[in-house]
Amino acid sequence: MKNQISFLFIMFFSFATINAQNINQEFFNQADAFFKKNVDYGRVDYANLKNDSQLASLITTIENANLDNVSDATKKAFYINAYNIHVINSATKLYPTNSVQSGGGFFDRMKVKVAGKSSTLNNLEKQNLLNPYGDARLHFVLVCGALGCPPITDYAYQPDQLELQLEKQTTLALNNPKFIKVNNKGVELSQIFKWYASDFGGSKNAILTFINKYRIKSISESAKVSYYEYDWSLNDVDTGGANNTSIEGANAARYIVSSTIPEGGVEVKIFNNLYTQRTVGNEGDLVDRSTFFTTALSFLYGVNNRFNAGFVTRYRRVRNDNLPSNATAVFGSSTGEGISNRSGFTAIGPQIRYAPVKAWENFSIQSSFVFPIGEDLAGSNTQPYIDWNGSTWTTQLFNDFSIGNSFSLFTELDFILEDIGSSKNNHINRFSTPVTTILSYSPNTKTVLYALGGFSPYWQSEFDYFLQGGFGAKYQFTPNLELELLYTGFTNKFLSDTGGKAATYNVGFRFNL
Repeated sequence: MKNQISFLFIMFFSFATINAQNINQEFFNQADAFFKKNVDYGRVDYANLKNDSQLASLITTIENANLDNVSDATKKAFYINAYNIHVINSATKLYPTNSVQSGGGFFDRMKVKVAGKSSTLNNLEKQNLLNPYGDARLHFVLVCGALGCPPITDYAYQPDQLELQLEKQTTLALNNPKFIKVNNKGVELSQIFKWYASDFGGSKNAILTFINKYRIKSISESAKVSYYEYDWSLNDVDTGGANNTSIEGANAARYIVSSTIPEGGVEVKIFNNLYTQRTVGNEGDLVDRSTFFTTALSFLYGVNNRFNAGFVTRYRRVRNDNLPSNATAVFGSSTGEGISNRSGFTAIGPQIRYAPVKAWENFSIQSSFVFPIGEDLAGSNTQPYIDWNGSTWTTQLFNDFSIGNSFSLFTELDFILEDIGSSKNNHINRFSTPVTTILSYSPNTKTVLYALGGFSPYWQSEFDYFLQGGFGAKYQFTPNLELELLYTGFTNKFLSDTGGKAATYNVGFRFNL
């Protein structure tokens, strides 16, 4: 048995060793040839890279690189080239595109592999370069695929020339009048100096001291400092057509709701909805309250950049009682005359999201088919309604686009078939087509404020509908965690006819892994 284990260990080690590729001058020569062939005046020829075997070969080498026993300069130069090549490769997968930001999650969700380890581009930049080396000059050689970055070089960074190359690129960037904009009112700096202020010393004076170290003409320490909007337009050699569209301002970094998840990415959404409805008695007074609390959990995995698969499930609590009462009573378990409670997981099923047209980056179709969990979910004389007894098939069409630098418009059209197969005749009991529109404003890169409007007709023998309008906010604590708050006023045909009132209170979380 010991011999077998030893044999398997040796075989595994041998396999890993064979696949690992030592990083030597050959890699840097290949990378240098690649940049010379595909970079022209700081722009990348993405169109010709779609099926480029040289790019694929470099990616394979980067993924399987063995950095054991290499010098510090070799490791640093390797990671710089690896970052720039991975950015080019990931942008090529999205091409044609206006910007690497258009798909959402390019830097903090899409995974790349370097030296056997999976990482996001943000983590690759910080954990392998910025944090271990503490070298602010790296910001002028790491190119993010946008025109707002310092231009990418048409050569690779070499271990034996790295110090000279870093000095050269930093000097070029900080003397470029389009990158450092000096005017009579002061100086306008790239957002890089704001986002990574601590790398340059943190304070205004420290940042100017760093810049002046490389400037031919120094900037006065008393100069007023401001930051111009970052140009996220793709650094493509083809500046015509769609690719000259600039995505600037807060919209550049906002999460695109309707985009698919990049290949290898994971998205988890938890959305909590508290719906409370007060109905009217015979004398016209509000007398009864019905409250539903729903937690919907959605999990999606990026099978590739245009197709995601996962599942959705929901947990519900319901409470019917007499007024006066509070909507939060649904979280309790009190009983009494006129009170009915119920709770539990009520549905689960598969979910997919698909981007059918590659050129329409912010249009996607999401579909789920959930099956009921539990018995008599629709209720009886002894238990209240908590969900449908039959299955539900939901198909949603998402579209999202920017309006200027700070506004965006999201539209959604749904097709919902509910209570499938629950009747004796096994027919679909209810069909609706909700339409939702959300106008968003982004005052900064972490905050979104929005107004929502929605209308849903129910196409059944007796026409019904619901109508809602409200306002909400989202805040992105980290690139991987977002909080959402939403309030809506709600009405439907029954409430409108009887004078009842209803509202929803919502709290959502989005996690990217």
